[in-house]
Amino acid sequence: MTEYSARYSRRKFLGRAGGIAAALAIPTFIPGSALGLNGAIAPSNRTVLGAIGIRGRGREDLSHFLQNRDVQFVAIADVQKVQCEATKQMADEFYRNRDCAMYSNMHEMLARPDIDAVLIATGDRWHTMASITAAKAGKDVYCEKPCSMTISESRALADTFRKYDCIYQAGTQRRSIGNFIFAADLIARGRLGKLVAVHANTLAPATSHRWLPEEPLPSKDECDWDAWLGPCPWRPFNRQYITGGWRGFFDFHGGGILEWGAHTVDLCQWAAQKDHTTPVEYVPEGSGVVATYEDGLKLIMRDEGWMGLGTCSVRYEGEEGWIETGDTGNFEIYPESLRTERTVFRLPGTDPSTHIRNFLDCVKSRTPANANADVAARSHVACHAAYIAWQLGRTLRFDPVKEEFIGDETANRMRSRAMREPWRI
Repeated sequence: MTEYSARYSRRKFLGRAGGIAAALAIPTFIPGSALGLNGAIAPSNRTVLGAIGIRGRGREDLSHFLQNRDVQFVAIADVQKVQCEATKQMADEFYRNRDCAMYSNMHEMLARPDIDAVLIATGDRWHTMASITAAKAGKDVYCEKPCSMTISESRALADTFRKYDCIYQAGTQRRSIGNFIFAADLIARGRLGKLVAVHANTLAPATSHRWLPEEPLPSKDECDWDAWLGPCPWRPFNRQYITGGWRGFFDFHGGGILEWGAHTVDLCQWAAQKDHTTPVEYVPEGSGVVATYEDGLKLIMRDEGWMGLGTCSVRYEGEEGWIETGDTGNFEIYPESLRTERTVFRLPGTDPSTHIRNFLDCVKSRTPANANADVAARSHVACHAAYIAWQLGRTLRFDPVKEEFIGDETANRMRSRAMREPWRI
């Protein structure tokens, strides 16, 4: 029996237990909690959740998962003991028990047939590999972003989730937040006229290839440094890496275009109804990139010139109007008549609650999530292609179907990175 079959059978059995007992006239006592009575959630309707690699943002996500009564969080896997213990403490305090299991090896946790889904919030280097490993174990996945380190990882992610028929939600929560939905809806309803440009708030692209000074290696029980590195090239241990200081280093990080573009380029793709494709040309300009879709629409990735509406801002420009919005929930708009009755939205762009709820609903319905693997892959491909153009300092042409650069072998070699043994996708 496959892991997916085992999961399906468990939920089906629990959901039908009461009906079978009644039909067979067996004097079996079934507690009301198992049937979903008295306000309880029946086990067949619960999503049993595990997590891989949880720190600050991951615990923020977990706190929102826990607020959903149809979620039961049961296990944490992390190569750092202190992070395992902190997550267990959070879960045990919430449930008022000591039931949360800890694992230093994610494969042991993923082997549990009772776990339906996993929250993944490792560093970027592990996002694709952990997600693919989870899908092969029959688990649905909510994964923080960026979801991939390369174009080839993006494609492998989408192909794997399609093959194993698992639900995937990228942690690009702005697709589920009011002000960004409002802005995209204006385009869909033609209120801005023909769309001519979409702007994505990105960060300075550069990353470093240097190593931090070597420090004494902790015990494997405290931190499994080899597993922390995973598929990345080996380098000496330094505690700054494992306490969140890995950003900005090329081996661990895709640069500023990917860091925020995973959100904002994704929003531009979505609002422009380009989830099925990517731009065909990338031109580096200063600290950003101007990309162009096949129909002439411009995607402008820039880190300057924004209106102060919050982090991860986007701007959509049509022939008859424009709108700019960001994480504050506020927006500026032209013409002013498009404002209707809203000037601010309740949830800031960093709040994942509605996005998590969408994921949980899709786990039950088996329908694609708002930020499923296919759309996440394409928005990430656009970010990776832009960063490659910026690194090379030249205009690149791109085939969005083959996901390869046209006539530039150097750029094509940069679509993937070598993986350290024994890790393979």
